[in-house]
Amino acid sequence: MKKLKDLMQELGISKVRLAKYLGVSRQMVYNYLEIDDVTKWPKEKKILLLKLLDVKDGDEKSIGNIEVTTDYMMSVEERLNQNGRGENNKGSYLEIKNLDKDSQTLLTNIVNLIKEKFLDEKKSKENYYVFTYLYHMLQSMDNVPEIKYIFGYMSKTTGFTKVNEYKFNEDRQFIFEGILYTALNLYNNGGASRSRLTDSHRRWEQEIDKKNEEKLGRTQQLNTLKVQALKELGYSKITTENATEVMEKMAEIESRKV
Repeated sequence: MKKLKDLMQELGISKVRLAKYLGVSRQMVYNYLEIDDVTKWPKEKKILLLKLLDVKDGDEKSIGNIEVTTDYMMSVEERLNQNGRGENNKGSYLEIKNLDKDSQTLLTNIVNLIKEKFLDEKKSKENYYVFTYLYHMLQSMDNVPEIKYIFGYMSKTTGFTKVNEYKFNEDRQFIFEGILYTALNLYNNGGASRSRLTDSHRRWEQEIDKKNEEKLGRTQQLNTLKVQALKELGYSKITTENATEVMEKMAEIESRKV
């Protein structure tokens, strides 16, 4: 890997530019460069690197035999610039130009990190479910403020954020962190077991079932109101043009039953 690092330096390719070319974060490039053999890189990233360097084989010997001439430097630079114009990002659908610089950087890093996790063949299925649950949490964040506190707690616990830093409601976040610490301390130190928590878990399951039943009941109720509203208004379905009128009619029908 030293030969690759030396080559990058000789070519004047910074880790930032290499990260952009590979479609990963700068930290991920540092991680790649710590691997002892290029052939152990994720397949997609290895192919991109070999394409950039114009080599057939990814071992240290092939990279070490590259003769850095003016023409070679210009060809590598051209490939880097082509990527900058989007050659390797044709599948991208994210529109970030309307975000501020910090938000653009954060969103890009998040997407690249998630992509890297999905490319981990050993944990691809597990990571799929991890990010499915994360997606559900993000969807629920406006209605469940504790989700933000969980993120904050984990950021502090893993050393990314100062422990006394509060970005949300300080009192509630402080209390939640104390409770979460107590619970996780109990969990990690063997103070909890499945048998001792069976009743508690069962009550939680019952609460979830009840909420789901209520949600299903409300959904069925809304469907009934929609059908009746469409019938009374003489429409066959909800469209962009009649949506407001249908919603108002649904509210009117529901008020009749109060």
